[in-house]
Amino acid sequence: MIEKSSLIYEYDGSFEGIMCCVFESYYKREIPMDIISSDRFQTTFFPVKEIETDLKKSTRVIKSIPEKIGSSALELLKYAFLTCMPHKELNMLMFLRKGFHYGPPIMYMFKDEHVDKMLKAVRHLKNESHLLKGFIRFSILGGILVSQIGPKNYVLPLIAGHFCRRYAGEHFLIHDKTHNMALVYRPRQYAVVPMCNFKMAEPDSREKHFRKLWELFYTTVEIKDRRNFKYRRSNMPKHYWKYMTEFQKGSYFKDNE
Repeated sequence: MIEKSSLIYEYDGSFEGIMCCVFESYYKREIPMDIISSDRFQTTFFPVKEIETDLKKSTRVIKSIPEKIGSSALELLKYAFLTCMPHKELNMLMFLRKGFHYGPPIMYMFKDEHVDKMLKAVRHLKNESHLLKGFIRFSILGGILVSQIGPKNYVLPLIAGHFCRRYAGEHFLIHDKTHNMALVYRPRQYAVVPMCNFKMAEPDSREKHFRKLWELFYTTVEIKDRRNFKYRRSNMPKHYWKYMTEFQKGSYFKDNE
């Protein structure tokens, strides 16, 4: 295995960009100490190499993955790209280098540090996307269903299909504050687009009324003798409360936690 260098790769933040980093690593016979996207890059004393995204190079790498490792490896990489795993790009590179060396068996080398990290990160991604399908709360603002979320992982591509099917006849927007992206939908058409500096409008009287009804529903069905805040936090992590109607400032649930 080639020793790591003190070089840092800078790329454009796309999946194709990472694949070009893989291409460069093989072509130059070098392993960078880190791979960082341009939007997260900070001044460093280490030498930096800017890797341009070349679709011909990225396509060559992408096509070689199912041929030499298997289609499941490519699927794992695409999921890993959406995670909040620290140094995910470098982990993806190291996984591929080992995958091209060992072939399909790499998928079962669970004790390998890079395989282990990727599998855990993807598991966390899928779990978070599953939770958000139940935790997302919409408000009607200007005749459109609007929601804001703050996920740790980039989950919009994974939850898009669920909400587009569920609200097929509606117009809605789900804003991801963490990644400054938004899922925008109108009947039979959706897109995930960049959206910075988005601010939720103040709810009107009708929206406030429905929020009160939502809280009233919960207080009515609650069985006080069976309160278990610890159990609730394990099934509804506090990280997500900020964007949930029932935990807004002044809510019964927030004040009684």
